[in-house]
Amino acid sequence: MQEIAGWVAPVATMIAAMMTAANLGSRVTGWGFVVFLVGAVAWSIVAVATDQSNLLWSNVFLGLVDIVGIWRWLGRRARLEDGADKALAVSARLNVPTLFPTRLIEGGSVRDRRGITVGRSVGAMAERDSGQLAYLVVQEGAVADLGGRHIAMPWSWLEPAEDGFVMTDDRDVGALEAIDPARWPAAVSA
Repeated sequence: MQEIAGWVAPVATMIAAMMTAANLGSRVTGWGFVVFLVGAVAWSIVAVATDQSNLLWSNVFLGLVDIVGIWRWLGRRARLEDGADKALAVSARLNVPTLFPTRLIEGGSVRDRRGITVGRSVGAMAERDSGQLAYLVVQEGAVADLGGRHIAMPWSWLEPAEDGFVMTDDRDVGALEAIDPARWPAAVSA
């Protein structure tokens, strides 16, 4: 049992860390905490078998944190996302402006009209008085937030899609100037 736990513990911990760090939505993050809990239990078995009380108590604590993470991400956050998705579906059927969940603003894909991924949304700026989005900050060609330049894409270029945003017409994204991720512009022009 100790040998199996000795292998499960680090593997589960590494997989869970990748799942939660990837920030791929509440369900993936929630399942990451489930895998973290499996790792904490396995580490606790190793701790008991090797008489390491410091390892045991740290993983008992981490197991409690994992339970809170499971509740937060698979319970509360998932219900909130489900509620947003239902509002989206109803708004699409009714004669009201179609809504989109704001969670897409951070992490939603951005595709051109042909469906080719341009990058991922990392944030947006909205006009204070109207609440209308002014522009979306897009990290081009990035994988897991590594590499790729940041651009400020005018909101008028985009329309929300199921998993992010689609450009409304053929625009030259390459013509947009790169922005400093730590210094977003006060305005962008379409």
